[in-house]
Amino acid sequence: MSLPSWEAWTCVWGSRIGDTLNYLYSIPHSIATAILSFLHINLPQLNYLLTWVIASIILLVVVMVNVIILIYVERKELGRFMDRRGPFVVGPAGFFQNFADAFKFLIKEMILPENADGLGFNSTLVIVVASSMLIMAVVPQAPDFYYTNTDLGLLLAFAIFAIEPFAVVIAGWASNNKYSLLGGFRSTAQMMSYEVPMLITVLSVVVLAGTFNFTQIVNYQASHVWFVVPLIIGFIVFLISIVAEIERIPFDTPDAEAELVHGWMTEYAGIKFALFQLTSYVRSFAGAAIMVLIFLGGWTGPILPPILWFYIKVYAVFTLFVWMRASLPRVRIDQVLNLGWRSLLPLSLVNMLIAAFLKIYGGVFHL
Repeated sequence: MSLPSWEAWTCVWGSRIGDTLNYLYSIPHSIATAILSFLHINLPQLNYLLTWVIASIILLVVVMVNVIILIYVERKELGRFMDRRGPFVVGPAGFFQNFADAFKFLIKEMILPENADGLGFNSTLVIVVASSMLIMAVVPQAPDFYYTNTDLGLLLAFAIFAIEPFAVVIAGWASNNKYSLLGGFRSTAQMMSYEVPMLITVLSVVVLAGTFNFTQIVNYQASHVWFVVPLIIGFIVFLISIVAEIERIPFDTPDAEAELVHGWMTEYAGIKFALFQLTSYVRSFAGAAIMVLIFLGGWTGPILPPILWFYIKVYAVFTLFVWMRASLPRVRIDQVLNLGWRSLLPLSLVNMLIAAFLKIYGGVFHL
């Protein structure tokens, strides 16, 4: 049996070869071509791999820059909500406070608890960080700025979202700490409770748009109406579910410091703890981006460039996350689970019925 051809191995990017409209391909491809030309190397396979590596680095930098800004924005907005200034000492308007905190975590000692499972304890960090970064690889940020544009992008994004609960249970068990284990169980139960209504809500969007492709969903909204209008119930369900999925207040019971020290992250210290905190903001960024793409018209908007509209909407949704954090108290774990199964699940089914009705009789409403 012969091995697959090179074209078969490169099928993920095959449709993008020569796509000069996608800057996340054309710019890395130009850089890779220039490097190989300078070295007098003419290997298409090496050009492809180098383009992939450069595009990955650019995407990582873009995500990290946005995460740093999100952390700063949250601190300043929380200050406003709580009638204080927020960070203002380190750097202009306190912007460099994030870097000071990162340096503080960097110089702290990383400790492996006694009798802990070293493989499970350390591999959890890799799984959580890698899966969080991977989500952004399937989320387009503009019609001319995307890493991959697959027909199952929406489904793939939530499949990657679902990886973390398994890693969290491993972290809780491997830490050899009762608080960590309890936090891991809480996290898994909470994510299962909210992934079901969230996926049903996503399915209602797919019913109307007829596709799992992010770009096509955005294009459908551009030619019809933003899905937040006909599926307002689904928008609310998705908002609550995504906040619970990324374990932000008021749904941060898995790492409630007043009950569980710091939940499943209790035994992680130094840069490991910092990376877990960083990935929570990556997931917040990804969750806000997905909300914008499937409910708020994505990058569509007048006058301004599409990518600018995308970031304006993402930061507006993130501000809503911060507003919820500043306004709502933490709820008990039993209340969290009851809300997911007894309230959001029925509402998501109602939203699905509305989507089905609009799909059948949508011509009357121009949907």
